[in-house]
Formats: sequence, structure tokens, C-alpha cells
Amino acid sequence: MPDSVGSVDLELGGHVVLVAGGTGLIGRAIVERLREEGATAIAASRNAADGIVLDARDPDSVSAAVEQVLAQHGRLDALVVTAAPSARTLDPSRNADPVQVLSAIDAKAMSFLRLANAALPVMNRAGYGRIVGVSGQNAFLTGNVTGSVRNAALIIAAKNLADAAAGSGVTVNTVNPGIVSDTPMSQVEMARGGESTPEQVADVVAFLVSPRAAAISGESIAVGHRVRGVTSM
Repeated sequence: MPDSVGSVDLELGGHVVLVAGGTGLIGRAIVERLREEGATAIAASRNAADGIVLDARDPDSVSAAVEQVLAQHGRLDALVVTAAPSARTLDPSRNADPVQVLSAIDAKAMSFLRLANAALPVMNRAGYGRIVGVSGQNAFLTGNVTGSVRNAALIIAAKNLADAAAGSGVTVNTVNPGIVSDTPMSQVEMARGGESTPEQVADVVAFLVSPRAAAISGESIAVGHRVRGVTSM
């Protein structure tokens, strides 16, 4: 997004946003961007020093986190899920190992689903809500079963939730970065996604969780050039 986005009121003042994975590289940028827009952005992670302690793989921890937000703030307007182990923590020699694949799906796609399922009843009662999951452009590539499936599963889960919530005032979308770095390459190589900064991801997320994005739901949006040389509808 252009720098001028800061001059556009996203109407997030007073909104309460839970950012799962809010202490990670992307999560920190999202929390900061939302706070710049006047939102109350709450960082949640397993090691949150200033926020909510959350283990997204534990249903009780997920329920407790949502209840804590409601107890402290009385509302939950948006949920952003960036919580997932880095792709660098995966064993490349086990990319097609069913044990690693299932563990990765649980840590990323099912963590998103647990959190979304906990937030949706609150948002449905309010008649308003925004849910954004951070997936990745590995979903569009082959060659790494673990990376592909864990990201694709999140996108498919989000689309299903979006369709179920259609017309309710609640939207569900995903953003799919390529490599995220403080110093991204401008060149986009064939069969690779374009790189982006955490702040560029945060700009897109901030718009999607805002009231101004009411007409966007069920979408999977690339951040950084979508994989070069690959078409998708």
C-alpha cells in the first residue's frame, strides 16, 4: 500500500483486536499498525510479556484468551491469527512425512480454526466482526508437502468460515506473504513469490480488519507479487 494510507481513516478507533502470534515478526508489525490507527491491539502468544498468554494448540487456552479479552474490554471486533511455527523450524528432510505434515497443519491451520471458532459466536452476537488469517504463498507451490498443505488448509478453512458467515456482518479473509524480511528483494524470481516487509503485511491486515473492508470476505490475498509464472483464479 502507498505511504498515504496513513492519511485515510480506517475507522478503527475504539476497536478491540486480538492478534494471536502478536509477538512474532509479522505480529509485532500488525499490533503497532493497528495501534497507530487507534485500535486496542492485544498481542497474544505463548510468551507474551505484555499481553495475553495463549497456546493456540490448546482449546482451553484459546477459550480463556477470548474470555479474557471480553472481561477486560467488553468486546472483540477483530481477530488476526499469525500464530504458527516459522517454516525454518520444519525439517526439510521430512517434507512429505505424514507426522510432520499433520503436526504442521495442527500448529497453523487448526490453530486458526480454533481461534476463529472461539471468536465467531461473539462476533455473530454483535453483528460485526473481522477475522484475518496469515497463511503463505507456499500454498500455491509444490515441492514441499508440509509447507503447501499447512498453508492451503488455512486458506480453505477460512473460505468455509467466510461462506458460513455471509451476510452476518462478519468477514473472514487470509493474507499470503511470500518471504517476509526487513530488507526484501525487489526482484521476483520465476516460480517464487515476491518478498515483502512486515509493515507491508500489516498495512493489508489493518485494512481488512477495518469497517472499510466490509465488502471483502472469503478472499485470499497475496502480499508481495503472487508467485511469478503461476496462474490462479
